[in-house]
Amino acid sequence: MKTPGKRWGAFLPLLIALPVLAVPGVARAESARGCFDDSAAITVEEKRLTATMPSGGPAVGPELVRLAGFDKLVSDFTTRLCATKTGPRAEKLAETAGDGLWRTAVDRAQGRRPDLGSIDKADDRPLYWARLQMSKALRQWTPRFSLPAPARAGLLKTFDVGARGLDDSRFPLGPKLRRVLVSGFDPFTLNGAGVRIANPSGAAALHLDGKVIQTPNGPAQVQAVSFPVVWSYFDAGIVEAAYGKAFKDRFRRPELIMTISQGRPGRFDIERWAGAWRGGSPDNLDEPVRGPVPPATGWPQPADQFIETTLPYEKMLAAPAGAYQVLYNQAFCVWPDSTKPGTGTAVCRTDAPQPGEIAASGGGGNYLSNESMYRSNRLRTGLGLTGIAGGHLHTPVLGTPTDPAALTDADFEARRAAISSQIVTLLTAALGGSASKPATPAPGASARDDVLATPGTTL
Repeated sequence: MKTPGKRWGAFLPLLIALPVLAVPGVARAESARGCFDDSAAITVEEKRLTATMPSGGPAVGPELVRLAGFDKLVSDFTTRLCATKTGPRAEKLAETAGDGLWRTAVDRAQGRRPDLGSIDKADDRPLYWARLQMSKALRQWTPRFSLPAPARAGLLKTFDVGARGLDDSRFPLGPKLRRVLVSGFDPFTLNGAGVRIANPSGAAALHLDGKVIQTPNGPAQVQAVSFPVVWSYFDAGIVEAAYGKAFKDRFRRPELIMTISQGRPGRFDIERWAGAWRGGSPDNLDEPVRGPVPPATGWPQPADQFIETTLPYEKMLAAPAGAYQVLYNQAFCVWPDSTKPGTGTAVCRTDAPQPGEIAASGGGGNYLSNESMYRSNRLRTGLGLTGIAGGHLHTPVLGTPTDPAALTDADFEARRAAISSQIVTLLTAALGGSASKPATPAPGASARDDVLATPGTTL
C-alpha cells in the first residue's frame, strides 16, 4: 500500500479518529459474501444516508445519487472493492474511484455527460452523497487480507482527496495562460428537513473546474476544489494542502485565489476581512468548535488576527449586472477585552481593526468560510506571495424547492444557474479591465447585522 506523502499525512490520524456511530443496516448481497460489515462504525455524515424527508419517501442521499446516474459508479466501486485481494490494489482502486467520481461530477455539471441521470446537471448534491456512500463502503469493508486501522485511513484519505478535486488541481504550463484557483464547500445544515439542502459554492466549483475564461488580458484557466464542512479537516490542514500545493509550483502558480461559500439572502459579498476566531457552530459531524484558529503545522504563516482581501473588488463591483447585487462587506468584530477573548459581547465595526485587537469574527462570520479565507491567505502572505490576489466571495443563499417534499424544481435550478453564471462574470471582471464604481459598505445594515445575518445559512 502506498505510504501517504507528507502533504496528506496529517489526515491519517483524523480519518482514524473521526467520530463514528455503529448503526444497524439491512444486509446487502455483499455483506452476505462477507465483504461488508454493516455493524461497523460509520461517521455522522454517513449515517445521514438513511435520512428521509419528514413527509417520508426514499432516503434523500441515495435518491439524489440515483437521479444523477451516480449509483452505477457506487455499485461498480463496491463490486471492485469486494474483488480486491491486496493492499496495493486497494490503494489504486481508492485513487481511481475518487478521481473518477470528481471528474464524472465535473463532466456532468459542464454538460459532457448527458447520458447520466435526469436531475439538473448543475446539482452538487449527488457528488456529496455518492462520496459518502463510497467512504462508508471503505469503512465497512472486510477484505480478504489484514487491513489495520492506519491502512484503512490511508485508503479513505486517498479516496477523499481525489473525490474533492484535490488531486486534479494542477495547472498546465504556458507563459500566456492566466491561472485562478477557487474552492467551494459541501452542503451543510443537513439534519432533519435540511437533508435536501444544496450548496451553490459546491455547484460553482463543479461549474468552474478546468474552465477557461476569456478575459481582456488573455485566457484564464480555473481549477476548483471542494472542502468539507468539518472543523477537524481544517485542523489537519486541508486548506493549506490545497492552496499550498498551487503556491509552491512556481511555474504554475495562480495569480488569483478565491474561496467561495454560501452567504446571505439576495446578494453576493466580497468580504474585506477574515478573522482568526471560531464561533462554535456545529459542523457536518455535529461538532461545535470555539476558540482561536490554530496554526497550520509545517507551513510558514503570520499570526495576524485579521487578514484583508487583496481581490480587485472595485473591478468586481463594476462587473456587468447579474441577478444579484454585489457588495463589498467591510464589517468585522473584535472582543471588548483583548486579554479575555471569547468573553463579553463582540464589538462590530466597518473601519479597520486596530493593533492589539482580538478577532471575534471576520466579515463573513466565524464559521468555516471565514476560516477558509483566513487560512488560504495566511498561507499566501506567509509564503511572501503578496502579488497574488486573494479573498472570499459569499454567494446568495440558494434556498430550497418550494414544495417541502420536493428535491428540486425549476426555480431552485434557475437560482443556482444564476449564481454560478454571476460568479463567472465576477471572476472575469477581477481578471479584466479597470472599474470606476466606488466601494461602499453594505447599505441598510449595521456592522453587527452584516456579520451575524441569517444564522444557520451563512457558512
